[in-house]
Amino acid sequence: MTTQTLDTKGMNCPLPILKTKKAIKGMNDGETIEVLSTDPGSVKDFEAFCRSTGNKLMESAEDDGVFRYIIEKA
Repeated sequence: MTTQTLDTKGMNCPLPILKTKKAIKGMNDGETIEVLSTDPGSVKDFEAFCRSTGNKLMESAEDDGVFRYIIEKA
């Protein structure tokens, strides 16, 4: 179950990552956040973000130009 949804559609790098980082700070370990983005560069950004922070990228999908990420706080 997703704890919260963060809509970053229309924002370009690095805003989706910065907003996600801020949202994850206020979450408990094991909670998940769904992030929506329209920035094609966000795919690599979120993979790198999760690698560098230790958070888990549980799902990454694209539907009609909207990228959806499910991230679990580590």
